[in-house]
Amino acid sequence: MAEDNTYESMLCVKPEVHVYRIPPRASNRGYRAADWKLDEPAWSGRMKITAKGKMAYIKLEDKNSGELFAQAPVDQYPGCVVEAVTDSSRYFVIRIEDGNGRHAFIGLGFADRGDSFDFNVALQDHFKWVKQEGELAKMEACESAAPKLDLSFKEGQTIKINIGNIKKKETVGAKPRPMGGGLLPPPPGAKAGGVIPPPGGQQTVPAVHTPASLLDFGSPPPAALPSSDVWGDFTSAGSNSSTDAEKPGWVQFS
Repeated sequence: MAEDNTYESMLCVKPEVHVYRIPPRASNRGYRAADWKLDEPAWSGRMKITAKGKMAYIKLEDKNSGELFAQAPVDQYPGCVVEAVTDSSRYFVIRIEDGNGRHAFIGLGFADRGDSFDFNVALQDHFKWVKQEGELAKMEACESAAPKLDLSFKEGQTIKINIGNIKKKETVGAKPRPMGGGLLPPPPGAKAGGVIPPPGGQQTVPAVHTPASLLDFGSPPPAALPSSDVWGDFTSAGSNSSTDAEKPGWVQFS
């Protein structure tokens, strides 16, 4: 027979428990701890709960030597191996085995309610883990048995993706950007939005240039507009006209 190398883990340890001889079950309503001789336990010692694979083991050992007194293999919980009594939360009935196929039912009691709570939770957590492991194993078996989908592209195969709700930006009516440079800044001392007037209230009238027609070769040139200069004609400043000298406010250049 091959040796079992499965790792054995420790689930719970309680330093003091009591074992009782119990009378046969009187009815199907369950066991009652009040029917036991609670002040006269048949054995007292240490209890351990270990796990090896899916099985849990309740081991009753001597406090000093560690010698095994009895053992109860548990394959499910709650079940027939561990059963709580109907009148207390500190007492249970467990089924022990000797390894030769023989078994017996004994009473197991804890001095403290916290110890009995830890005993109950340790068994519940172990078999909850066993159940989860079984469900995962079934899922993996179903996935491995199911045919796998081949989602890879075949040679020459393409895919087309339509992306909706995307509108093309319209460029109609876009304003062209101005070309060239901007306006020159105003000269120092000028007010914003204004033009510097000429000194002495002078006003200048821009000359009007009429372009000559290319076909009018013999037409006389246009007459010059009269000058609006208040200082007069400088070209006649050197003449001996007595009229110019008699005008007051005029400046005569020599």
